[in-house]
Amino acid sequence: MPSLTAEPLNTQHFIMDRDDRKRNKNIGKNFMCRLQCMFSHSSGSERLSLEDTQQWSQSLEKLLESKYGLATFRNFLKSEYSDENIEFWLTCEDYKKTKSLFRMSSRAKKIYEQFVKAESPKEINIDYHTREQIKRNVKTPNMHCFDDAQKIVYGLMERDSYPRFLRSDIYRTLLENLMADTTKG
Repeated sequence: MPSLTAEPLNTQHFIMDRDDRKRNKNIGKNFMCRLQCMFSHSSGSERLSLEDTQQWSQSLEKLLESKYGLATFRNFLKSEYSDENIEFWLTCEDYKKTKSLFRMSSRAKKIYEQFVKAESPKEINIDYHTREQIKRNVKTPNMHCFDDAQKIVYGLMERDSYPRFLRSDIYRTLLENLMADTTKG
């Protein structure tokens, strides 16, 4: 009797594995389509390529330099409910471009309230000393008042989120689909 039960279970696992592979392949293709649609309005005829996608694995910097890489990484982090670090980092990069002192002051306070302040909605994981330093910096903001926190957050992403991303189904399936498309012609 046990062998009769075991055989259907093995068959069932095979079917489930096959279904999972099909689902992952479809997820990768759907994600590629969504990425390309997101950027279809841009001026260039740049498409997501296997070479570019493979370069994302060289460093976090390479990943973030690519518009498709950044969008994919952000979606991955959102799927893990851990997108506050990349959102903070990008917000700081944008903040550094601010020219007006009045605008800089209001944006610095907003960034502090949203990401740095203890118990803030998207609180980033930084030490007490850095948090207190930023609290002082925001009173007389300049373009570098978030630099220390930004370095800490980048390091966290580089050591934790980025390696998880490279091992994720999103990235692996995307690579597999691009490899399959390349071999097709």
